[in-house]
Amino acid sequence: MNWLNNSIKTIVCGTVLIFSLFTSATLFAEEEKDKQNAYNKLKVFSEILSLIESNYVEPIENDSMIEGAINGMVKSLDPHTSYMPPASYKEMQVETTGKFGGLGIEISIRDGVLTVVSPIEETPAFRVGIKPGDKIIKIEDESTLDMTLQDAVSRLRGETGSPITITIFRKTFKQPKEFTIVRDVIKVRSVVHKLYQDDIGYIKIRSFSKNTSNDLDKALDELGKKGITKLILDVRNNPGGLLNQAVEVTDRFLNRENLIVYTKGRSDEQNMRFTSHDKVAGVSYPMIILVNSGSASASEIVAGALQDLNRAVILGTPTFGKGSVQTIIPLSDGSALRLTTARYYTPSGRVIQENGIEPDIIVEMKPVKELDKEDGKAEESEEKVRLRRFLREKDLKKHLKGKSSIEGAENEKDVSHETPSELEEVESKKLSDDLKKDNQLQQAVSLLSGWEVMKKMFKNLKVDAPDPGSRISMK
Repeated sequence: MNWLNNSIKTIVCGTVLIFSLFTSATLFAEEEKDKQNAYNKLKVFSEILSLIESNYVEPIENDSMIEGAINGMVKSLDPHTSYMPPASYKEMQVETTGKFGGLGIEISIRDGVLTVVSPIEETPAFRVGIKPGDKIIKIEDESTLDMTLQDAVSRLRGETGSPITITIFRKTFKQPKEFTIVRDVIKVRSVVHKLYQDDIGYIKIRSFSKNTSNDLDKALDELGKKGITKLILDVRNNPGGLLNQAVEVTDRFLNRENLIVYTKGRSDEQNMRFTSHDKVAGVSYPMIILVNSGSASASEIVAGALQDLNRAVILGTPTFGKGSVQTIIPLSDGSALRLTTARYYTPSGRVIQENGIEPDIIVEMKPVKELDKEDGKAEESEEKVRLRRFLREKDLKKHLKGKSSIEGAENEKDVSHETPSELEEVESKKLSDDLKKDNQLQQAVSLLSGWEVMKKMFKNLKVDAPDPGSRISMK
């Protein structure tokens, strides 16, 4: 029987070997066929180039035709892959330093239409009212329908102080509207911070440029000295930026080694993993991250990682969904190719591309006018609001007496309060105005204000943690 078993094994192994050889031969043949097709197409390309050179009605420069062919080739891939001529490549290098000229908007191509991802705060575009999701249908008098992303960027930029007119279509518009914007040098202050209710720190990251993590360290240090116990991280309308800065920022909120983000591409070279380290002591404050449809790329990496690791509650609306990796490859003539080479994945394996990050608590942003209507009251004068801070029930005319007053108990000794300085009052009013205009920020501050109470209550009740997949809507 042994000879029979050995014979069967030989036959099986031989069959597997033949099948493997057949498969390898088929793959090799297909590869050769693809190469041959590519060579044939290149031959046709050179024939067309030659015919245009010799027969077109007007003389044509070869450089412009070949550059047009390159742009057409990369346009067939995806909106973020682009060819950068030498001048555009230099502009891109300047942009990542945090100081560049333009309007102050991050743009992308969505569904074939040039779309605003987000305006950068305190820039010309932001001041005239450009919003995330706006469709740019014309730049000056030229349609953007077949315009490449790089071409649109170069047209939007220009000399400081020069005006440019763009035509915008927005869902709330009955018809497209023109916006004239004066170009300026865009200086991005990537991190700003404030203090709410004495112990709630607020940090807004506007973009991820080369100094963002250092600026974040300074903000955390200053807020730490003021005694904060909770933190709000705001990445709304943050168009993204440098990957290493997104990793560094996320690292500031993690203590031990954790996976932050990983990438997957066709080649092993594009498969990378980024983890937290112990170089910087992570802060451990309870934390809420504010996001919206203008939060893209690096912002989504930060929000997705801290959500997956149960380090922060995400509040707001779903993010933009730009989760692809672009590698800048310099070329021999000083130009460069921005090539999409991989996709980003959150620590739990979620794909950011197209899907975005879904908030744990969904809060739609309401316009200021709508918030005012909800109050249902005429706005009080500033003086009346200021005086109201010092009045209590006992100061009201004919107020109801408390039990100690009725029984003739000795009144408590008056406690002296220092009168706030004018500067403190102005700062307090600014913070109050921030909350009045921003219902998402209001919700975040309210949730963190009751954090300790809720934590204590759930601890006493021994309530199980909520399902990580669940989402709460607070529309």
